[in-house]
Amino acid sequence: MKEKVLTGGELTEAEAMSLANLNTDEYDKLLESAAEITDRFGSRNFDSCSIINARSGRCPEDCKWCAQSAHHKTDIAVYQLVDRDTCMALADYNHRRGIGRFSLVTSGRTLSGKALDTVCDYYRELSERESGMGLCASMGLLDSEALRRLHEAGVKRYHCNLETAPSHFPTLCSTHTIDDKIKTIEAAREAGMEVCSGGIIGMGETMEQRVEFALTLRRIRPVSIPINVLSPIPGTPLENAAPLSSRDILQTVAIFRMIHPHAVLRFAGGRALIDPETQRKALRIGINGSIMGDLLTTIGAQIDEDIAMIRECGYNFETPGE
Repeated sequence: MKEKVLTGGELTEAEAMSLANLNTDEYDKLLESAAEITDRFGSRNFDSCSIINARSGRCPEDCKWCAQSAHHKTDIAVYQLVDRDTCMALADYNHRRGIGRFSLVTSGRTLSGKALDTVCDYYRELSERESGMGLCASMGLLDSEALRRLHEAGVKRYHCNLETAPSHFPTLCSTHTIDDKIKTIEAAREAGMEVCSGGIIGMGETMEQRVEFALTLRRIRPVSIPINVLSPIPGTPLENAAPLSSRDILQTVAIFRMIHPHAVLRFAGGRALIDPETQRKALRIGINGSIMGDLLTTIGAQIDEDIAMIRECGYNFETPGE
């Protein structure tokens, strides 16, 4: 299977599913195969991004993993759109630290009206101020017109996670579907934007369902795939979810690399729950991007610590002035 991928082929569904249940020797070979594929196809320039929780809480969707759902009782901050000065200051800080991309993320099913007008204004100003920084957006299930406006304002990449396998998603959310997400993703691409789409592991899915998830993502061909590890948040239905083992995490990363040899695999939420050695192994076998700094409703790793680990693992990460 490794040779098939290295020579430009794609794994069949049966081949991919065979990676779900491995003995120790097969598991070790999977990790080495994924590392070789990463070395062949992955850039050594680490793909970094940062996000700002630009509107928080009161979301009408009932996603079981999410602290921002109005269906759950959590202690997160609740606020409307952040002000312009806060947005610009955070973008400038991250740009000066060498972060390559910046995204506004808003809670809620979608974004429209005055709120959409405001974020488009923010993006137009960011396009002028932060030359060279890629601008991304994550604003739910937008329609074609809203996506077109964001692209015209300077957004180059739209983020919409599928979250998990189609067979598992209905057990976690009843207010929208994966098909709703795919429709938004297709509209974003038609509007001229690249697509970033991944999800969360550790929500009760099987390894076979993670393979199903990776194969579903292959249908939409995202250039960037965030891999979140569930951070159980008190007050959500998944607050008592069992933590994943290091083997679970690394096997998942390796499977995603076998199925997506050219995509950026991006560590996102939940990295604080992963020990440093497992993170380093993940960087060797497939992870070549990351969301850095604070995340949405949980704290991410510190930027300086991230940069040090990234460089230790052989990736290039330049900061202004170097």
